[in-house]
Amino acid sequence: MTTPAISAASRFSAMPTFARFVRRASIASMVAVALAGAIDAHAAQTAQAAATAPLDVSIVYLGNPGDAGWTYAHERGISAAQKVLGDEMKLKRIENVPENADAERVFRDRAAKGDKVVIGTSFGYMDAMMKVARDYPDTVFLHCSGYKSARNFGNFNGKVYESAYLAGVVAGYTSKTHVLGFVGSVPIPEVIRNIDAFALGARSVAPQTVVKVVWVSSWFDPGKERQAAETLIGLNADVLMQNTDSTATMSVAEAHHVHAFGWDSDMSQWGPHAHLGSVAYDWSKYYVKAIEAVRQGTWTNQPVYWGVKEGITDLVHVNTQAVPPEAMRALAQRRAALVAGTLDPFAGPIKDQKGQTRVAAGTTLSANDANRLDWFVDGVQGSLAQ
Repeated sequence: MTTPAISAASRFSAMPTFARFVRRASIASMVAVALAGAIDAHAAQTAQAAATAPLDVSIVYLGNPGDAGWTYAHERGISAAQKVLGDEMKLKRIENVPENADAERVFRDRAAKGDKVVIGTSFGYMDAMMKVARDYPDTVFLHCSGYKSARNFGNFNGKVYESAYLAGVVAGYTSKTHVLGFVGSVPIPEVIRNIDAFALGARSVAPQTVVKVVWVSSWFDPGKERQAAETLIGLNADVLMQNTDSTATMSVAEAHHVHAFGWDSDMSQWGPHAHLGSVAYDWSKYYVKAIEAVRQGTWTNQPVYWGVKEGITDLVHVNTQAVPPEAMRALAQRRAALVAGTLDPFAGPIKDQKGQTRVAAGTTLSANDANRLDWFVDGVQGSLAQ
């Protein structure tokens, strides 16, 4: 006798209740696993796409890059980083953004357009960037030369005072009058620190040296810089230093047959005979590191403060025809000590203009005090312009 065929549905309904429950659970489990796998695969594809897509980056300049100075140094740095990163970065440059409400508008616009990294290259951008950063938590804001921070807001800078100290050593050996002139820009702690370091370097090899300061109250004003340089030469300065962006000081030194140092970038072509060296930056290493960290999700808001050791700043294109051999030897020794970490330009004892001890023997100027520096060291002649 032939047993009648039983349909799959009939067999399922004929199962005991517990067996049917187990069967349903197994099916549901397989569906869930398959669904989870699909979700994971989609997430992986999305993550991979995000990792391979260009990172939108914008950099904001106070002026235009030109061919020398602070903005030029940043342009060279970001351009070098762009070559290294290639398709990993899509860069937007915004020039001539003043340190006022326009800055906030620009930063807000770039974040609103989806930039994942926004770089501000001027001290005066700090508060505007901080304000916008609060409203755009998914954008990383990198501020150069400031000191404030937030979860998505970090600052970076170079220990340019180390290079200013090296320039001071060279100036101390080179000057015949032992009067050095400094064209000051804006009296913020960073600039004061550079003036002090220049004086400390010079007086470490020629204690009788004095540094006279004339302020122009601007980062870039060739006319005022030219007048300040001429004033300093009239005060018997035969070596000039600046913390300003234009090449006017170098040109004046060349015309008056005295010496000078370039600032932020190599300025030797504007004073072939006057040029002793240039205190310069190489921002490329920082930009590559920071942008890669954002791409990889490893960026933190810890401040980055690199110096001669890391190669972000140095005294470059030293004029061996004008600098005496003993100065070159001292320069090499001091540079090596900075790289080794055995030299701190602000190691005590250090006195201020009034003879008051500001840094005791056996100690160094703390980072906190250095970021709030508001006094000149002994040997600097000038006041802190308001």
